[in-house]
Amino acid sequence: MKKSISTLLMLLLTVVLSAQVAPAERQALLEFYHSTNGKNWNQSWDITAPVADWQGVTVENNTVTGLSLLFNNISGTLPESIGELKNLRILELSFNRISGTLPASLGNLSKLEMLAFNGNALTGNVPESLGALNNLKQLHLSSNFLTGSLPGSLKNLKNLEVFNVFDNKLSGELPSEISKIKTLKEVIIAENDFTNTEHFSVILMSNSASLDFNDTGVVPAAKSVIAIETSDDH
Repeated sequence: MKKSISTLLMLLLTVVLSAQVAPAERQALLEFYHSTNGKNWNQSWDITAPVADWQGVTVENNTVTGLSLLFNNISGTLPESIGELKNLRILELSFNRISGTLPASLGNLSKLEMLAFNGNALTGNVPESLGALNNLKQLHLSSNFLTGSLPGSLKNLKNLEVFNVFDNKLSGELPSEISKIKTLKEVIIAENDFTNTEHFSVILMSNSASLDFNDTGVVPAAKSVIAIETSDDH
């Protein structure tokens, strides 16, 4: 009997431990929760429960790998401590009411494959630090109020497939270095104030595509472009 109880306790302890994450990750999530008015979310968190049970949080091998909270009435601002979630692969917070700027600490999320903030109220510049996200495949920042020029560091996103900054207040030239990212398949850039892309809104490309950003607009490599939507199509 004692052996059975001991075995049961060990199993319960194993379950509890498997639901735990590093204290720094839990604290980062709590700061995100409080900074974005978590009690008012459509689906809030029971912060007394294990992190693995929190809505939209994915935990694998005792670390947070995903945070996905679309359409969840999230407001407030993003804390710098979000950069402590260093094993995140997915950060999807689209279609909420997040304001303020994108924290530079996002550049610490080196394992990130998707970064999505479509349909929020973000302001300020796109951080230079995003160029450190070597594993990023999808960057979605559409329908915000981002301003200024895009940082040249984005040329370092060697695995990027989707680049979406539609409907912001970005200006200057779209960095020509972005055209050299060989994995890029989709560029969505309309409704901004770029000086060299005014005639193009969506460009879909094959893996071998390349673009030439010059003074007259974007000139795609004809054989590798799948589809182009121009301002004349509307």
